[in-house]
Amino acid sequence: MQTEDVKLTDWARILVGDVPYSFYIELIIRAAFVYLLLIVSMRLIGKRMSSQIGRTEMAALVSLAAAIGVPLQAPDRGLLPAVAIAIVVVFTERWIAARAYKSQNFEKFIQGNIDVLVKDSVMDLKNMKKVRLTRERLVSQLRSNGIKQLGEVKRFYMEANGSFTLIQEETPKPGLSIIPHWDEDFNNRFKKTGEKMVCQTCGLTQKKSDDDKQQCPQCGDCKWTDAVE
Repeated sequence: MQTEDVKLTDWARILVGDVPYSFYIELIIRAAFVYLLLIVSMRLIGKRMSSQIGRTEMAALVSLAAAIGVPLQAPDRGLLPAVAIAIVVVFTERWIAARAYKSQNFEKFIQGNIDVLVKDSVMDLKNMKKVRLTRERLVSQLRSNGIKQLGEVKRFYMEANGSFTLIQEETPKPGLSIIPHWDEDFNNRFKKTGEKMVCQTCGLTQKKSDDDKQQCPQCGDCKWTDAVE
């Protein structure tokens, strides 16, 4: 297409394109075929594809999308290349799943590891930096699980697929409030222990002392507040 052929008022070209009108009948057939190909491929890959998607499932989905996109829009491209790519993707994904089932080390290599973000009511700042998760994102995720203060958390994991898993303390203990500081009405409902203070950065709780500027042994910060329950 030449430069002079491009006109902003050429609505036929903008809406229809340069393909003949008969191609739109063919497009219905192509779309139906590609849809069935995608459904069959995902069915053969297994239930993992329709649940929370991991790295391999994401790679398979992107590959399938790339394979079906071209023949769906280009009249000069056939459907068999898409079928060939889908076959390769399906068999590769099934082989990876079978190999991961037999070898835990292979599964860790492919999917990645689980990271502990909160351990015994204390945030692991090193792991948070490793997975590039901000403190605000972490506490918002905890709040969405009904957590109001860190003393309620036994473990908080980031799974290999990026989802989160919460294990709560059977008996909640005093900890750091994760309610936004500007929500004074809600924060005033907490009961302050008066005996323990908590690091505002990581949530480490220890016995209250007169020196409120002492360094936190967990993260090195010097900001403390009263633990709540």
